[in-house]
Amino acid sequence: MFQGETAITVDDKGRLTIPTAHREQVAEACGNRLVITYNPFESGCLFLYPETEWERVRDQVNALPTTLSAHRRLQRTLVGSAAHVELDGSGRISVPASHRSAVGIEKKAVLLGMGDKFELWSEQAHHAQIRQTVGDDDLSPQMMELRL
Repeated sequence: MFQGETAITVDDKGRLTIPTAHREQVAEACGNRLVITYNPFESGCLFLYPETEWERVRDQVNALPTTLSAHRRLQRTLVGSAAHVELDGSGRISVPASHRSAVGIEKKAVLLGMGDKFELWSEQAHHAQIRQTVGDDDLSPQMMELRL
């Protein structure tokens, strides 16, 4: 289970280092094989799945009927843009240039452990998300029941 926030530096070749605290979990969960794809719900963010978790998500998304345009958009965004990446001996992965460019990741990024996956945010988009507060209109019935 991944959790925590880490400031990440992306080098000139588009590589970033997975934090040491997560490397053992990544190795155990998926043999250092990850899948990177776009977050279909928020801009400025990529999803980074362990390969086995990705296969579950991919199969669910691909099972949606393609007769609805929203399903096709989700399939294109998640499955069509998915790229397999593998940690090298230094614990780095290469994020495709197209993915970095689309979400505005340059030199600085933020990696968030979100349980079953990571979110990789551009530093600017992450800061904007933090500054947003949850308004009354945003609260779902499930959120109202939480005891935080």
